[in-house]
Amino acid sequence: MRITKLQINNLRNLQSVEIEPHPGLNLLYGPNGAGKTSVLESIVVLSRGRSFRTKHAAELIGKSGETFNVFADLYGKDNRTYKLGLQRSKRHWRARKNGQDLSQLSQLTRVLPLVLMEPNSHLLVSGAPEIRRKFLDWGVFHVEQDFLKVWRDFSKILKQRNAALRFRQSELLDSMDVVFSEVGIKLGRLRRLHSSEIASKVKYLLEELSSGLEKVRIEYKEGWNRDSLAVALEECRENDLVRGLSGSGPHRADISLIYREAAAKAVLSRGEQKILAAALLLSQAEILAKHNRVPILLLDDLASEFDDEHYESVLQRAMQIGGQVWVSGTRKMVPELDHKMFHVKHGQVQEML
Repeated sequence: MRITKLQINNLRNLQSVEIEPHPGLNLLYGPNGAGKTSVLESIVVLSRGRSFRTKHAAELIGKSGETFNVFADLYGKDNRTYKLGLQRSKRHWRARKNGQDLSQLSQLTRVLPLVLMEPNSHLLVSGAPEIRRKFLDWGVFHVEQDFLKVWRDFSKILKQRNAALRFRQSELLDSMDVVFSEVGIKLGRLRRLHSSEIASKVKYLLEELSSGLEKVRIEYKEGWNRDSLAVALEECRENDLVRGLSGSGPHRADISLIYREAAAKAVLSRGEQKILAAALLLSQAEILAKHNRVPILLLDDLASEFDDEHYESVLQRAMQIGGQVWVSGTRKMVPELDHKMFHVKHGQVQEML
């Protein structure tokens, strides 16, 4: 999937922007605060319905009204074209695909897969388990048709079980735990498969990006400490009742990143964590491409995150995936690749010819 036209209205300092990007590589450069990241942010918002920079839609709305709009014309490898649009206010959203209103933001996500690498991506290594679960779930969503239903079913039964624990409704837990275990195992199985695919690719990517880091080992942790989830739920029930929360289940899952038998976040430098995070994200992009879900790659502020050697390595590997690539930065770097370059200044975007 690639964007053939992008229109942005009243998103942060981007009042009225229209871009006709290159099918391969697009470079956005300009000073800090010019709006480069906001262009990439608009694509993320169109795909996910939310920003990677804030949880509050109100912070995205510019000075020219009470809503912002993002529209894109898309072209897929199946030779199909799509028109996507999203309008958001502080509390409401409206999305359309090919002129038809959508009832769920996931319908946008399904059409517009993307992988984002940005300055906080190192938190994939050093951040909370929730960040790595979301990373896994984003990938599984795009390659497994059943994932969204399984994820929603588990989220529902988790909420119900936690409510029963808080109100000490022990009589409900036996029947709940049967469903919790069945759905939780399905969710865990889907995540484990995606984690295994990533682990098999990361080693080779790290060999290319950074000598030594290929020794990183990836292990998927289910989120329970017994042979089965059903046994874990039974053994931990009393503790769960005391705490009012479910202590075992896929909502506690994580990816363990291990380097020389120690936690990677404890022994790797910030620079090494960034390289490992880049390898994880590029691995996921390659997996999506293998499943005919070639993503758009957004590389925010890439040159400031890596030295010139790693910048070139990451960019070359991103281009090999075969999707559209967008790169932002404060420096005007001209690679030996066919591309379009856009200068961003004071919220205005101008193609450099």
